Order: sequence, then C-alpha cells, then structure tokens
Amino acid sequence: MIMRNQFDSMLEELNAELIRMGALCEEAILTSTKLLLTGGESLQKVVTVEEEINSMERKIENMCMKLLLRQQPVARDLRQISSALKMISDMERIGDQALDIAELSKFINVGKKRYEKLELMANATIKMVTDATNSFVKKDLQLAGEVKKYDDKVDGFFVEIKNEVIENIRSSKKDGEYLADVLMAAKYYERIGDHSVNIAEWVEYSITGKHNQ
Repeated sequence: MIMRNQFDSMLEELNAELIRMGALCEEAILTSTKLLLTGGESLQKVVTVEEEINSMERKIENMCMKLLLRQQPVARDLRQISSALKMISDMERIGDQALDIAELSKFINVGKKRYEKLELMANATIKMVTDATNSFVKKDLQLAGEVKKYDDKVDGFFVEIKNEVIENIRSSKKDGEYLADVLMAAKYYERIGDHSVNIAEWVEYSITGKHNQ
C-alpha cells in the first residue's frame, strides 16, 4: 500500500511536469508568433523558452525511468508512462518548430492583413497543445478526440494561406522569396498541429491500450 501511494504521488508529479512543459510549448508558439507578426518580442526569449522545453524533456524522461525501475507498475501504469515518454518527444519538436518560426522573423515581417490567418492558425495550434496535454492529465478520451478533429481547422488554414501565397506570387514575382517564407511559417504551424495529434493519440493509447498507426 505504501509503495502504491508513493507511485501515485510520483505520477501526480509527472502530470504536473507535463502540464508545465505543455505551458512552455504554448509560450514558445505565442512568443514566436508575436515576434513574427509584430516584432514585439525578442528572438532570445524564444531561444530561452525552447531551451527550457529541452530541459523539461530530460527531466520528465528521468522521472519516467525512475517510475519504471523503482516501482512495480501494472499494465495501465506502463501505458501511461510510455505514453508520457512519447508525448515529451512531440513536445520537444513543437518547441523546435516554434523556434523555426521565430527564426523566420529575421527575414520577414508578415504583419499584413492578408496574412492575418497566420495568427488564427497559431492560436488554433496553441489550443491543440493545451487540450492534448489536459486530455492526458485528466484521462479525457473525448478531449483527445476533439484535438484530432481540430487538426482539420489548422490544415484548413494552411490550405488557405498556401492558395493566397500562390496567387500573390503570380501577381508579384518580386515578392517570391518573402512569400515563400510566409508559406514556410504556415508549414511549421501545420507540423505543430500534427505533433499535437500525435500527443492525443498517445493519450488514447494510455487509456484504451490501442494506438492508431
């Protein structure tokens, strides 16, 4: 009984750290978007947050290994721990892609009305990261499913931006490089959405034991 109580306490700590890592991912996306659209943030701030995300990945990985080695997890616990290990890998990639978006600010400032969809797309990906993390902590299968469905919204924004970029390249070839960077930023947001879907699928596995390949 004491061992189980210790295990449950460590799992609660793991959940708390996952929430913190998810919040850092949200901050990275928000900060990089503000830098890209308005120049109102510094690149160094995004770098710092991305480094914190990397540090959190190592910390949570160590926590998971301790849970596996020092305790005697049952099948459900094993699924939860293995899912957490997969999730932090996707979170780390989200941090990388937020930094990639911030790096684009060196070359472009897309604070133009015709690309306001980038901000909408960014907000949609932040929602996906938040909901995916919460679905794991709350063991909420329905919320995980909603994250997967919401990816259609992010994909829709990408298609709209891509079509606008193609049309603008046709009408103004001199802006081709700038427009290519706009499209690249949208692609990074789309990838963040994909990683959020991955997280949601690992949540489903942790609860049901089934994983969609």
